[in-house]
Amino acid sequence: MKRKALTLAFAMFATTSFAADDGIITKQSKYSVKETVEKFQAAVKQRESGGFIVFTEIDHAAAGKKFGIDMKPRTVIIFGNPKLGTPVMIKTPLLAIDVPPKALVWEDDQGKVWLSYNSPDYLYKTIYPRHGAEPPQNYAPFAKLLDEMTDQATK
Repeated sequence: MKRKALTLAFAMFATTSFAADDGIITKQSKYSVKETVEKFQAAVKQRESGGFIVFTEIDHAAAGKKFGIDMKPRTVIIFGNPKLGTPVMIKTPLLAIDVPPKALVWEDDQGKVWLSYNSPDYLYKTIYPRHGAEPPQNYAPFAKLLDEMTDQATK
């Protein structure tokens, strides 16, 4: 009975979004990697009037394939808001090694698709201080926006 309860609890946890202690938020997607990437990029582009853009994407699996290495799909999307991020990077140039934000869309060994990204708390309480950058006083709107965009891509 105990084993069944533990298995059920793990199954429930594995199918919901979660924030790991390491500052990464991961959400399961009901779409393929390709569809999730497209939906996430569309969600970012819908916010262009607010300054958000997709800078680029990196297809790790395609890069590996060029050298005869097969891996499950792993695509990083680099996105952000230059109106907000650029002034901070002007003051603290090394911040650019960690920002703009990235989202990783990936497939696990069981064929499940996930979207992972750094939590806003991690970004503003760990990454910004690492470089001596002053975090915004209120980043709740950014956290809400990230949640909405990632939900739009995964649900």
